[in-house]
Amino acid sequence: MKLTRRHAIVMALGSAAAFTMPFRAYAAVEEDIEAFTGGVEIGTGGITLVAPEIAENGNTVPIEVDAPGAEAIMILATGNPVPAVGTFTFGALAGSQSAATRIRLAGTQDVVAIARMPDGSFVQASQEVKVTIGGCGG
Repeated sequence: MKLTRRHAIVMALGSAAAFTMPFRAYAAVEEDIEAFTGGVEIGTGGITLVAPEIAENGNTVPIEVDAPGAEAIMILATGNPVPAVGTFTFGALAGSQSAATRIRLAGTQDVVAIARMPDGSFVQASQEVKVTIGGCGG
């Protein structure tokens, strides 16, 4: 195959696009956090996130989150094409402020849980999950 100027330009544009994708994913995570917290500083403690250290299959990764007294909990998978996994909202009559679910992970990444507390503060916990077989088309 002969390398032409057109091929070189296409390869350069493809490389540039591939290079900027992780930054877009990071920006999406920041936008989701900003939308949930309204820009309030996030603290630690008062929330527990349980996720496996190693997930053999990214299609179904079990996670549990517990934040006693929380009004809402948001879960993010920072390396996924769409980072926001879900938000759990708890009413005044909720027996406990915890949730357990299975999520899909594209590859090794951090899973983040942010809880909105009744006083308007936010707390966060995160856990890195190593994925051997990606679940989002990988």
